Amino acid sequence: MTDVEAVWRTESARIVAALTRFTGDFGLAEDAAQEAVAEALTSWPRASPANPAGWLTATARRRAIDAIRRRTVLHDKYALLAADVPVEPEFDPDGFGDDVLALMFVSCHPVLSREARVALTLRVVGGLSSEEIARAFLAPVPTVQARITRAKKTIAAAGVPFELPPSGERGERLAGVLSVLYVIFTEGSTATSGDRLLRPDLAYEAIRLTRILAELQPDEPEVHGLLALCELTSARFPARTAPDGTPILLEDQNRRLWDAAAIHRGLAALARASKRGLGPYALQAAIAAVHTSAPSVESTDWTRIVLLYEALGRVAPSPLVDLNRAVAVAMATGPAEALTIVDALIAGDRLPGSHLVPTVRGELLARLGRLPEARAELETAARLCANEREAAVLLRKAAVIGAGVPEAG
Repeated sequence: MTDVEAVWRTESARIVAALTRFTGDFGLAEDAAQEAVAEALTSWPRASPANPAGWLTATARRRAIDAIRRRTVLHDKYALLAADVPVEPEFDPDGFGDDVLALMFVSCHPVLSREARVALTLRVVGGLSSEEIARAFLAPVPTVQARITRAKKTIAAAGVPFELPPSGERGERLAGVLSVLYVIFTEGSTATSGDRLLRPDLAYEAIRLTRILAELQPDEPEVHGLLALCELTSARFPARTAPDGTPILLEDQNRRLWDAAAIHRGLAALARASKRGLGPYALQAAIAAVHTSAPSVESTDWTRIVLLYEALGRVAPSPLVDLNRAVAVAMATGPAEALTIVDALIAGDRLPGSHLVPTVRGELLARLGRLPEARAELETAARLCANEREAAVLLRKAAVIGAGVPEAG
């Protein structure tokens, strides 16, 4: 990573936020910032500025003013903005808290599609290039670029103000921001497609952005709940794949490889989230905490996990929660009861097309000794799974079951 990329990755949110406040135009601010980055890539190798973030901000301000000047109907605004612009204005990283928070709310505004929110957040708040976003989500670069361009135009057309939402709307809007960060993290922690199970860079970017949000919203329990969930989940990354990328199942993982520092940070965030009751993200974090505290799958407190999933199902009901509860029920009380939960999901067509339902059903049938049915379910799951690594694991399980040999664990 070049010096320019490193500075942009850490300071992009503050720079774009400051420019948006300066110009009153989110799209113009982001475009001007990108032009400044392009200029830096050319000029910094010859002479690095003493204040890199300030240099980018000042250069972007000039580019924004040039753009406003070209808009002949805005001469008056140009004259106002152009007055006494310093070459390198003082850049105070701690002085843009509300602006960065406003930038997050704009990037995750409900007028945008989920895909647009994710791409725009990674671009303007995370500082990722279109190429990096495309690579992370296995999408063509032009598709990502078009998505970002449309998102900026939509925000402009909808007249989305660059400001913190009114207090009455802030809870709902904050939930939207958390949802975007959660989507980014989950794609990094279990990739939906491609030839890798994990995309750690994407997951760690989500954690970085969630930490920023936690600093800006220290009194919001669910922000800390999401941070706890991400930290505790990422703690298992070092043990989840073999050196060649092959997935390692939970029961086979070397728990000594789990990241103790991430577990410590996650438990601290969970403690902060728990002060006013557990919301959906904190409940998921509490489930992850049970796993991290157990020395093995067998010694895990599965009864507590079932109770936590039941609580999660009440505050944030979803078929995926029910499916995960079925897995926990199978571990706590046996596969027969769990199978009734899964079959109810199938009867209600609650997760159509998902590979997860036949995956879980196949595991339960195998434990019940119904091996031919189990093999068929796992083969179906492999066909539905878009992640090559995960599909290969499912096919191996099906082959073992087909040979009539119960799989260890």
